[in-house]
Amino acid sequence: MTSLLVHPHEPDAQGKVLEVTPQSAGWEHVGFRVHELARGQRLEANTEDREHCLVLLSGRATVTSGEHRWEEIGKRMDIFEKIPPYAVYLPNGVSYSVEATTDLTLAVCSAPGFGSHQPRLIAPEQIKRSTRGSGTNTRHIQDILPETEPADSLLVVEVYTPAGNWSSYPPHKHDTDNLPEESVLEETYYHRVNPSQGFAFQRVYTDDRSLDETMTVENGCCVMVPYGYHPVGAAHGYELYYLNVMAGPKRAWKFQNDPAHEWIVEQQSS
Repeated sequence: MTSLLVHPHEPDAQGKVLEVTPQSAGWEHVGFRVHELARGQRLEANTEDREHCLVLLSGRATVTSGEHRWEEIGKRMDIFEKIPPYAVYLPNGVSYSVEATTDLTLAVCSAPGFGSHQPRLIAPEQIKRSTRGSGTNTRHIQDILPETEPADSLLVVEVYTPAGNWSSYPPHKHDTDNLPEESVLEETYYHRVNPSQGFAFQRVYTDDRSLDETMTVENGCCVMVPYGYHPVGAAHGYELYYLNVMAGPKRAWKFQNDPAHEWIVEQQSS
């Protein structure tokens, strides 16, 4: 099968260093790109039939779409400052431009759009922060576009995993249409590592092991999760960040843990 691990490449004319499309992934919903733009460089595009969430991973920019213009947004100059980012929601069927006013790392998250919402700014103070897990399973969450906020398909969240810790753990999946217990969501994990020469591991597997792929994840890599369980482990000495993009036929995040590891949750709650 095609590897689920996508490596970054040298920037193209629009600064694109990584891309996952429904066609390249072999699925229906999630699209994801990363652009590295130099100060003064401009990205111009159209959302076409897909809603977008533009996440300023680091740096500042002016974002324009029709009559909407957001000047000099962006506060986080390095992902590992850990402050929430600025983001912009765009519906399908609109043109937009992003002008980098400093060097900029921009994530472009997309999924099918139905024209239900207007363009809007998502400011850092709107982003809910939380901590999950305990001990070496502790990780820190920043919900950029959760299901409690308006969108047609997209769910976007970023996670900081301390060095040596596990994340997306115990292993869980969301690949069965069985609401309210479980929903079907495709997912991408865009990884950054601090210091940048470090690495992490991610496994994607199913109960019957018809899919069972374990990947060494380096700085700037992306892992595609079409289905199955997908835990992540950060190596000792190296802090891990990842940006998750999820979408499916229904905009709901309901998951099931691997039954073999459910005892971990039960032990923590006892």
